[in-house]
Amino acid sequence: MLRGPSMLVWVFRNGHSAIMGRDPSSLCRYQGVFNVVGGLWPLVNRRSFEWVFGPKADEWLMYTVGGLMASLGWVQLAAGGTAEGHRLARRAGTGAAFTLLTIDLIYVPAGRIRPTYLLDAAMEVGWLLAWFRTPQPGSVSAAMSRVRGRRR
Repeated sequence: MLRGPSMLVWVFRNGHSAIMGRDPSSLCRYQGVFNVVGGLWPLVNRRSFEWVFGPKADEWLMYTVGGLMASLGWVQLAAGGTAEGHRLARRAGTGAAFTLLTIDLIYVPAGRIRPTYLLDAAMEVGWLLAWFRTPQPGSVSAAMSRVRGRRR
C-alpha cells in the first residue's frame, strides 16, 4: 500500500489527467484515497509519520486528526456516484484542503511545524485547483462536458 510521499508521487504520475480533468467521480476517488491513506498513516505507523513531519507533543491530537481525515476520505469514496454525492465530496474536499493549506502556511513560517508540511500544502493547492476546474453537477459546464464526452 502506498503511504505518505509515495502516494504523492503516484497521484502525480498516474492520476494527473483524471484529477485535473473534468470527471468529478474520479476526483472524489483520488482525493478520498489520498485522505484515507494520509489519515491512517499516523494511526498505523506513528514512528514514520513523526520522522517525516516531526515529533508531536499531543499524540491524542495527531490520532484525532488522522481519524477525521480517514473518515473524510471514506465519505468521499462513498459519495462519488451521484450528483448530490459529488456536491458533498466537493464541499468536504475543498473545505478540508483549504483548512489544511491555511494551517500549513501559517505554522511552517512560524516554526511550529516542519517545512515538510509544505509538501502537504502543495497537494492541498492541487486538490483545490482540481475541484475548481471540475464543473459542479447541474451547471452548464457540467452539461457541456457530458455532451463532449458523448461525441468521442
